[in-house]
Amino acid sequence: MAHAEAGSIIASLESRPLKNTIVLFDVDGTLTPARRSASPEMLQLLSALRHKCAIGFVGGSDLAKQQEQLGTPSLNVTTLFDFCFAENGLTAYRMGVPLASSSFIEWIGEEPYKKLVNWTLRYFSELDLPIKRGTFMEFRNGMVNISPVGRNASNKERAEFEAYDKEHQVRTTMIKKMKEAFPELALTYSIGGMISFDVFPTGWDKTYCLKHVEEEKARSGTEYTTIHFFGDKAFEGGNDWEIYKDSRTIGHAIKNPEDTMAELKKLFDL
Repeated sequence: MAHAEAGSIIASLESRPLKNTIVLFDVDGTLTPARRSASPEMLQLLSALRHKCAIGFVGGSDLAKQQEQLGTPSLNVTTLFDFCFAENGLTAYRMGVPLASSSFIEWIGEEPYKKLVNWTLRYFSELDLPIKRGTFMEFRNGMVNISPVGRNASNKERAEFEAYDKEHQVRTTMIKKMKEAFPELALTYSIGGMISFDVFPTGWDKTYCLKHVEEEKARSGTEYTTIHFFGDKAFEGGNDWEIYKDSRTIGHAIKNPEDTMAELKKLFDL
């Protein structure tokens, strides 16, 4: 029922009651438990909010992963949100239609990228952790995602690594050493989720999606003067920090999806 409501006929962006307001959400830990699906309650609430104003998500993962977490086999995630900003907006959809995209490999070049990969794999070969699984580097359109424990870790193993990382600062230490190894590359290193960190060109953090939001004025005449952002990694070094503290947004630092729902109900009288 929740998905049916979420995908129901929706008013055009310019005819919403709060037409100059857009609410943007991080995905993992904000709309969904990390790497899991959104609850029916969350989807119902987002549907209700969408009848009042524009909504969008902005996540570091690719669209396929966001489809797994927010959509269903019969409902495409691009029909459930007005704006879908995968990979921080480097892959973007507006009302189900793709917008212009950018590419990390075009920006960095093949040779510097190979050096980055070789350095990372060499570092991992000498890194001692309680466990290691698979997919330590994941190449994406707008970034590379690096995971010391491996993205194939189970949910239980992810939680164990997160606790280990808090004590031993595995990701923080690796980022420090990468910065020292590649001072000539204008890269940003951002910790997100339980097991990994993202590496991308400076400026290609979650604030990148705001350019698409600002372009709406030229596209349809709608100017978003109020931009809310909800994220659970809204601390320095976290991958929600830049957009959370951006002067164009009203940032909401939340702890989990339940926190998000409580804040939305209070803010928008849902």
